[in-house]
Amino acid sequence: MTRWGGITGSGTSRTRVVDGTPRAGRTRRAGRARRAGVAAFGRLAGVVALAALAAGCGIRTTSVPVDAGPAPSRKPCEISGKDVITQARPGVPVRIYLVCSSGLAPVERAARIQQGRGSDDRVLIAQGLLDELQAEPSADEREAGFGTTVRGPLVVSSSRAGDPAGALRLSRQPEDLPATALAQIVCTFAESEATDGQVVLGGPGDYPARAYGCTRATKAQPDAPVPTLGPVSTASSTASASPSGR
Repeated sequence: MTRWGGITGSGTSRTRVVDGTPRAGRTRRAGRARRAGVAAFGRLAGVVALAALAAGCGIRTTSVPVDAGPAPSRKPCEISGKDVITQARPGVPVRIYLVCSSGLAPVERAARIQQGRGSDDRVLIAQGLLDELQAEPSADEREAGFGTTVRGPLVVSSSRAGDPAGALRLSRQPEDLPATALAQIVCTFAESEATDGQVVLGGPGDYPARAYGCTRATKAQPDAPVPTLGPVSTASSTASASPSGR
């Protein structure tokens, strides 16, 4: 083989040499480098396209893992296994109305109600319900969003002379109670054996007893005035048709 100033050859075949590397070898390596560059560019273009698509769909990309926390275990205003909430004590199954999500929602409880056989049974039931309304919600109830606005001490007594049949007297004037607290009491009493569906309440004073109604609007907006039908006639437990204010 003969070398002529950067040209190597044998006979009539010659190959140009640059830095000691034949030109044919450099050409093959350059082709491979170009193909690798094209493939890398393609992958980069794909990543950019996916990012643009995600941005167009309103998806915020992030390279940091996001911990969304555990899935909710229960719905608001709903207690799992709510057949009877005994609050660690036995009692009579009752339903009371507590405040939840700006409205009233029923809760099952086990109330301590003295069992008796007489005309005062409804007073005992009403007092047991009132005690439950004044009690602090249990841990499960608080977790589900329940609360109460009924504050004690608040006591129920039977009707007095001149009151209509079925009237109940509270140790505070009903009109002086917060609207939501009165709504809790009225709706709880209305769906219990303490009344016949019509809640007639009076206070410790000489004011006549009034009939209060628990409507769908009362449960949805308990902070609004509880509807009344006016003073109840002493001759009948039926409420007067004339509306009354607070």
